[in-house]
Amino acid sequence: MRETTMTIEIRKPAKALKGTTAARTTVHRSSSKSAAAKSGEHVYDTLIIGAGFAGLGTAIKLREAGVHNVAILERAAEVGGTWRDNQYPGAACDIPSNLYSFSFAPNPNWSRSYSGSQEILAYVHSLVNDFGLEKLIQYQQNVTRVELDDAQGLWMIHTDGGRVWKGKTVIMASGPLANASFPKIRGIENFKGKKIHSAQWDHDYDFTGKRVAVVGTGASAIQIIPELVKKVDKLKVFQRTPAWVMPRPDFSTSELSKKLFAKLPFTQKAIREALYWTHESMALAVIWSSPVTRLGERLGQAFLKSQVPDPWMRRQLKPDYKLGCKRILVSNDYYPALQKENCELITWPIANIVEQGIRTSEGIEHRVDCIVFATGFDVPKSGTPYPILGVGGRELAKEWQRGAQAYKSINVSGYPNLYIMFGPNSGPGHNSALVYMEQQIAYAVKGIRTILDSNLKMLDVKPDVQAKHNANIQKRLAKTNWNSGCKSWYLTEDGFNATMFPGFATQYAAQMSKFDVKAYRQVKADVTA
Repeated sequence: MRETTMTIEIRKPAKALKGTTAARTTVHRSSSKSAAAKSGEHVYDTLIIGAGFAGLGTAIKLREAGVHNVAILERAAEVGGTWRDNQYPGAACDIPSNLYSFSFAPNPNWSRSYSGSQEILAYVHSLVNDFGLEKLIQYQQNVTRVELDDAQGLWMIHTDGGRVWKGKTVIMASGPLANASFPKIRGIENFKGKKIHSAQWDHDYDFTGKRVAVVGTGASAIQIIPELVKKVDKLKVFQRTPAWVMPRPDFSTSELSKKLFAKLPFTQKAIREALYWTHESMALAVIWSSPVTRLGERLGQAFLKSQVPDPWMRRQLKPDYKLGCKRILVSNDYYPALQKENCELITWPIANIVEQGIRTSEGIEHRVDCIVFATGFDVPKSGTPYPILGVGGRELAKEWQRGAQAYKSINVSGYPNLYIMFGPNSGPGHNSALVYMEQQIAYAVKGIRTILDSNLKMLDVKPDVQAKHNANIQKRLAKTNWNSGCKSWYLTEDGFNATMFPGFATQYAAQMSKFDVKAYRQVKADVTA
């Protein structure tokens, strides 16, 4: 039996990915012609739900660890996850490309320091091609139910096509940014014009000469607004709370740099390392209130003043909460866009939506042709988008009603052999999500190898171990800027923080580095079965 605290290592040097800056060829698949084996009575070692970064990365590392009996269930006809869905104008990552990519799959051909969504999606497609994952993916498999068969110790995954997939272990890799969230505004169903959500963009709609409202001023809105203002006749931006906005050090990558990265990969690795530690240092300002936080606030205020000369508008755009309490945004063109002649910033609260537009609390009706809802995702419910039933039929959504909890963000007591990518309290506020993701993947692979090597029917984290872990997490969160009083998607409506990890990425890596099998209840498989 393998040592359960083993380190999963890459068995051969990963070659740099090629061609990710070229035009992407989208491969669509129907469920009837998928390359993987049909479900039937076949039992997979691992079933992965979702073919985004997390799902594909896990499949790569499972195969490196010798686990080949794997299938990836993807609800769409294309891989990509959130980057497939978020293709709105101006969509881009707010983490540098050399850090927002897998360490084992560097791309020397990034066109910019901060890549756009199409280039990131092309990178995801290159993972499928370069690591030969296409045959593992079952497309158009929309999961409707995940339940444990206690007697067999197998997970049954039901899809809307009527199939039932059986697996010894399951990876939940849909992620927290999978399901669009519309705001709870009275009368939203009454609007007679066009409604578009940023995560469900309608590329056929022509904005030219239209009167458009954007609801929200978060991460997607500040990318959409500068693009829409170029096309529309009138743009009205409805702001509930201003964000801390920092400059975006974005520049194109020279051809010389691309050649250097390809020929001397250690140069790109050195840049990635420098970016990692630069972002790690930001935790001192973002996570905890400190002199560095105050310095960051002064920098944000100076940036606002440099871009917005009008004192009245600056007052509307100045946050009244601590830096880090809400997501920090990066943009060089958001503030200038708000000052265009055809753009109007509206800070009165929205009272309701009417047939012709939006009515604010002071009684003014703003007539528009289209409302763009840049209102993000339903993060608190992202872990349970469909029924997930564990031991004895217990339901995860009910257990998480007052706030999601897990052991090391990835395992939940009562749901053995189930691994959740970006589960409770795994969110980064200062560093790349993919840095955290790689740690989760490595941990899940160790757990799955333990189950397979030890012939375990169930490996279930002990409830007292989970409770102790979460008590510590919540104690640490109480001292962070995220819990300092503002309203954000990090918190549930009751103010419970089930989203963020209260520490450095380096601390998260330390937490995930060891798989302690003693923290789990073990049930041996029936050797006669």
